[in-house]
Amino acid sequence: MKKSNFTLLMAFFIITQLFAQRIPDANSNIDYLCTFGKAAGKNWGDDDHVQTFFFVIPKTQTTPVYLRVYDPDLGGEIDQINGEFNSKTKFAIYGGKEAFTNKDVHDVNPKGNYKSGVLLASKVFGISPKHDKKWYTFGPFNPLEGELVESMGGYIFKVIAQGVTGDDGNLYRYFLSTEADNNKEVEGANAFTYEYCFRLKEQKNAVTHLYPFIQKDVISITQHNFDFDFQAGDRGGITIYSVAKNRQRGSISQNDGWATSKHLMTPAERNTTIDIQITPGKEANNDMVLYILNQYNKPVAFYTIPIGGPPKYKYNATLSLEDE
Repeated sequence: MKKSNFTLLMAFFIITQLFAQRIPDANSNIDYLCTFGKAAGKNWGDDDHVQTFFFVIPKTQTTPVYLRVYDPDLGGEIDQINGEFNSKTKFAIYGGKEAFTNKDVHDVNPKGNYKSGVLLASKVFGISPKHDKKWYTFGPFNPLEGELVESMGGYIFKVIAQGVTGDDGNLYRYFLSTEADNNKEVEGANAFTYEYCFRLKEQKNAVTHLYPFIQKDVISITQHNFDFDFQAGDRGGITIYSVAKNRQRGSISQNDGWATSKHLMTPAERNTTIDIQITPGKEANNDMVLYILNQYNKPVAFYTIPIGGPPKYKYNATLSLEDE
């Protein structure tokens, strides 16, 4: 990412006074992130059994912060059983030098030194009812323990959830808090990821929202989605909304498969957030993966709280009528 784009993002963080709430945020209409054990087949909806999120803590935050994980154990009502529960998930938090700036971190695949930085805390959760539908708290963390990235306006912490054994799905969510025992927002903070693995709502017409930020040098994006489980006759799908696009459809994947579609970004859409809307085609448990690459094959970040707010279609904006 170029320095000018980093600076722009920093400005947006300051202007919009964002709040990091639960991750995924309630406005996304996603209840849970999902990470399967490394022995699970990809047809369950997790392509690599690793999910990475980044948390940006503003420099104005001088008191400790906590990372809280909801339902980190396996075996409860929320999690996805595969035969019988036999899995473990590791949550690890990194800060310090290269926690974010290491080049291997900026990829949708967990390879190379993606666990860069200083390991601040970790814990492996197995089959236990102890934290079923309850919160587990990591911390406290001094904001200075994150990696300072001036152009992002604060300190960045990296959180990696990894399925270390078994073949079940661990469903969970995060909350970045100023308190250990309560979910209290960190003013000015935000969270982002380059690749989402999540559970769709078990409602036929429920709409999921993902919010990638399109930088000023992006002229096209290619969305990649995995294991949407689309079947003939299903009415669900993926559509893109922006200031210049109103329901531009994207390709959707079948079971255990990928689908991709390319979409041009008009000048009006650069330096804005777009809204990827996903509607399930049926009422059933369905875990899927989605990421976006720009024309340089570099990943585009999804923000928990959309930078600049959700996009509103402008009927006088330049509109591409053809799906790419």
